[in-house]
Amino acid sequence: MRVNRAWLGLTVLMVPTLLVAMDMTTLLLALPQLSADLGATNVEQLWISDSYGLMVAGLVITMGTLGDRIGRRRLLVIGGAAFAVLSVVAALAADPLTLIVARALLGVAGATLAPSTLALITNMFDGRQRGQAIAIWAACQFAGGALGPVLAGLLLQHFWWGSVFLAAVPAMAVLLLAGPVLLPEYRGDRAGRLDLTSVGMSLVAVLLMVYGIKQLTVESVPVVPAAALVVGAAVGFLFVRRQLRLQTPLLDLRLFGNRPFTAVLVALVLAGLAMAGTGLLVTQYLQSVLGFSPVASALLFMPMGVGSALGTVAAPALARRMKQTTAIVGGLVVSALGSLLLVGVDGADGLPLVMLGIAVLALGAGPLFALGTGLVMGSVPQERAGSAASMSETGNYFGGSLGFALLGVLAAVIYRSRTDGTSDSLAGAIAASGHLPAGQGAELLHTAREAFTAGLHVTAVVAAVIFAGSAVLVMTMRSSARTTAAALPRTTRS
Repeated sequence: MRVNRAWLGLTVLMVPTLLVAMDMTTLLLALPQLSADLGATNVEQLWISDSYGLMVAGLVITMGTLGDRIGRRRLLVIGGAAFAVLSVVAALAADPLTLIVARALLGVAGATLAPSTLALITNMFDGRQRGQAIAIWAACQFAGGALGPVLAGLLLQHFWWGSVFLAAVPAMAVLLLAGPVLLPEYRGDRAGRLDLTSVGMSLVAVLLMVYGIKQLTVESVPVVPAAALVVGAAVGFLFVRRQLRLQTPLLDLRLFGNRPFTAVLVALVLAGLAMAGTGLLVTQYLQSVLGFSPVASALLFMPMGVGSALGTVAAPALARRMKQTTAIVGGLVVSALGSLLLVGVDGADGLPLVMLGIAVLALGAGPLFALGTGLVMGSVPQERAGSAASMSETGNYFGGSLGFALLGVLAAVIYRSRTDGTSDSLAGAIAASGHLPAGQGAELLHTAREAFTAGLHVTAVVAAVIFAGSAVLVMTMRSSARTTAAALPRTTRS
């Protein structure tokens, strides 16, 4: 494949990469308006918000392996076409149930896009160019997440809530028109049939575990989330046993025998956990402590996405001057220092330090997400690229969900202890203060905001420890022998 054509193909692949990332966050601002228009209950709002991400997380393993078997470009085009159609259905939904179903099906389509784009990049580029291409791909993911709420805010100022979904249609049209021309096809010769039992088990395991983790932060009595986690873990255990016995497994667990692959994958999950948990607390701090509107908070939170994007784009240049693992470890140390900056945040004067802290934190994580993803993809033969990409993406979703749950719960515990159990949340305190005399209301708000800030400080320290631990993990990583190509299925190009 000629170099110019490969880079044009990468431009096409950036479209779905940005879109999937943006679709995770654009609904945050549109949810109040669409809920009012459709008359959605609190439970229906939860499913409108979560159904997309849950289905992406649950099916990304299946779609990554399916792309290896039927062709990555074919799966990408099918997913893109479905995404465009379902976006129109979501935009025109007349009731909550229709929107929930459309969002869930959008998640199915979205699950085809991320592993297919990353696997195709691995096939289209070699050596240094592959590192640069993966860095651009990773930057698109972070930029999309940061730009999602901003785009939604601009659209909602001029159009109705359905415009948030319709924005995906022209982007997918570009993919459908240019993809078959600029993107090559890759698939394995002896892929075997798709094991539907494994598909079902992986979907149930991931959905239950992600659901359980997410709900732990919102359920006052965590019996149902805990049960979901236990059942999900049990199904996951049975899924692992089945994969180890199958001749052509849905998920090739032999990849975990490669130590660099495993170490970087764990570091990606841990870094995602730290970034998601910190991001959750910072966005709430901007809105509930400093009093910014959702749109203004989205703009003020952009340094985190911009920092991540800059860090990933700069990673290949760093890798030319030092070992990749050295660049990753150095970046993680920078992220730990950025987390510690948040410990100095204090009340209404904390905005500059918050913006600097999240920017430094995200900038340092960039080399891990760019070079680490490159190491994961480079540790496997090309015919296993889809499976490796699906593991990387699943790790990202698990890391984010764990960050929201674990660090969110930690911050909630700190908050309740600082308020002596008189308040369950800062949002509740803000609502209650409006029904109190001015002096009592002001005192309640001051106490609640101080307690929330203390939770942010503890979360920042934990994030710093996680980043430092990830640096140690990557530093101890050793090279292992790559599986010989003769022992694995060959790759077919067309």
